Amino acid sequence: MNMTQERWHRHQLRVRYEETDQMGVVYHANYLTWFEIGRTEFIRGLGYSYRRIEDKGLLLPVVEAESKFKKPARYDDLVCIYTRVVEMSSVRLHFAYEVRKLPEALSSGLPNSSDFTTEPEGELLVIGTTKHVWVNPSWKPIRIEKEAPELWQLLTEYT
Repeated sequence: MNMTQERWHRHQLRVRYEETDQMGVVYHANYLTWFEIGRTEFIRGLGYSYRRIEDKGLLLPVVEAESKFKKPARYDDLVCIYTRVVEMSSVRLHFAYEVRKLPEALSSGLPNSSDFTTEPEGELLVIGTTKHVWVNPSWKPIRIEKEAPELWQLLTEYT
């Protein structure tokens, strides 16, 4: 199923000193952690936690990741991780991400630090994607609509 509607989940955070490197910018590997935060909060935003997924014996490992760096984020910047589903099937899930620097004026202007929107705001810093496959604890692919029909329903309703 291809997703044509662009509904983004947004989650804001402030860059911590430990996330920067000797050049004073966010170390590139930290963006993968931010992508994970983005998809975890995306699922939570649908009303379903990652813990609940794992309690059902379901895993969603990354099988492919890509990042393109446009501009650096720096210590104490207010950034927002935008996450959306771009493609899904009963065994695969493909996310897109945009990390954007927000003006300080927006820090109090966003209704919540984590919610859904149709239009990303802020200066584009990084774009990325991750691809995932639903598996059981033995790492055998499973069909999510059979193993967790309520989650499948939430994902299909969102997209």
